[in-house]
Amino acid sequence: MSFKHKKSLGQNFLTNEKILNNIVNSLSINPRDLIIEIGPGQGALTKRLVKLEAKVIAFEIDERLKEYLDKIDGNIDIIYKDILEVEINDYIQEYENVYVVANLPYYITTPIINKFLRITKIKEMIIMVQDEVANRINAGVGTREYGYFTVMVQSYFTVKKLFFVSRTSFNPIPKVDSAVIKLTRNKSYLDVDEKSYDELVKNAFKMKRKNLKNNLYMYDLEKIAGVLKKYNLDLSNRAEEVPIEVFKEIVTVL
Repeated sequence: MSFKHKKSLGQNFLTNEKILNNIVNSLSINPRDLIIEIGPGQGALTKRLVKLEAKVIAFEIDERLKEYLDKIDGNIDIIYKDILEVEINDYIQEYENVYVVANLPYYITTPIINKFLRITKIKEMIIMVQDEVANRINAGVGTREYGYFTVMVQSYFTVKKLFFVSRTSFNPIPKVDSAVIKLTRNKSYLDVDEKSYDELVKNAFKMKRKNLKNNLYMYDLEKIAGVLKKYNLDLSNRAEEVPIEVFKEIVTVL
């Protein structure tokens, strides 16, 4: 009897052998590291990850997949829980370097990345997302895709789009193509008040078609203007034209 995929869980399992191998080859792991896999599905990628000899902890929400995952041998623990409800620090304390590997359904891409943003032990994330989302995360300042989520991810990680993944690489075939991106923890940690920074960036992009003067009216605009002037910008600019370093500097003067 074939496995019945649940649309509600975004279950599109990667079946392309070349892509699976490329994902594993993108990792630089040593045996003392920890790999967290999110949504292992039937274990096609998991079987390759355990061969790296590092500890693997796989989080799977669908207990129907036990018949596939529990057969995998190696240094692996499979946790049948929703990753969004798990306290990650309970699992990573004894490891210095933690790597996250995941094929993320669209509906949980943002909350999962947000969950790992500030956990400094997460050195790298190799994640598969919709191609459109990959472009948004990897967007450069001044582009249409550059937004709040772009700024927040790139404030903590260096982003690299590794390769495109056709929709035909999955079973069942989804309606959109995907891409694999690598997020590597920035060596210079975000050294501003994180809550204030998050609120500033969120407000700056609140109404994307409006300029900074309109979106940031609740702040001291004179101080913001002073920072912007140093970078040949002013309050008539939109948030999509403001580099991350400028957002960081604005927070320090408010």
